[in-house]
Amino acid sequence: MSLSSSPSPIQWGSFWRNQLRQWHWISSAVSLIGLLLFAVTGFTLNHAASIEAKPKITSVAKRLPPEALAKLSAVTANTPLTAAQAEAIHGATGIDVRNATVDADEEGIYLALPEPGVDSTLEIARADGRATYERTDRGVIAVLNDLHKGRHSGPVWSLFIDVIAIACVVFAVTGLGLLWLYEKGRRITWPLVTLGLVVPVILFLLFVHA
Repeated sequence: MSLSSSPSPIQWGSFWRNQLRQWHWISSAVSLIGLLLFAVTGFTLNHAASIEAKPKITSVAKRLPPEALAKLSAVTANTPLTAAQAEAIHGATGIDVRNATVDADEEGIYLALPEPGVDSTLEIARADGRATYERTDRGVIAVLNDLHKGRHSGPVWSLFIDVIAIACVVFAVTGLGLLWLYEKGRRITWPLVTLGLVVPVILFLLFVHA
């Protein structure tokens, strides 16, 4: 019985070439839409002052019935609402406050209900149950900008950002490997790669770093 010979340099080269191609296209497919989203919103964030839409503000005032207000007597600052308290507010105002950030004092209860591109607050007076709701919608661009930053977007979206970031790293590293494999006959390859590194450093040193 003959022993199998070890892989030759050509076989190893073919193996790594195939691996780099495989992971490059997989990471490209995974990160394509996310990378496009973050590239576009990187531009809109950089020019936020120029393209910011006029906010749309909605205000609503209602009064909680005594039985609903009674359930809120124990609400304190920085303590999440109980299911019964959230349901009492929802039943009286129609506003979902289950994920609200709570602040409170002797005079009232203050609930922050931020979303991507939207700022909402609900204030409830302890004395008479008057509830004042205000919602500021800053438009689609603001939604996309906040998603780019992961602002008020929750843990699932944060996980999505992490996955896209890892896929982009794999895409870049495998791309670098493919550049190394196919550099022959393309003398401009490494000067361009070097330029991509040097230009940001120069811009930072000259125009950003104090």
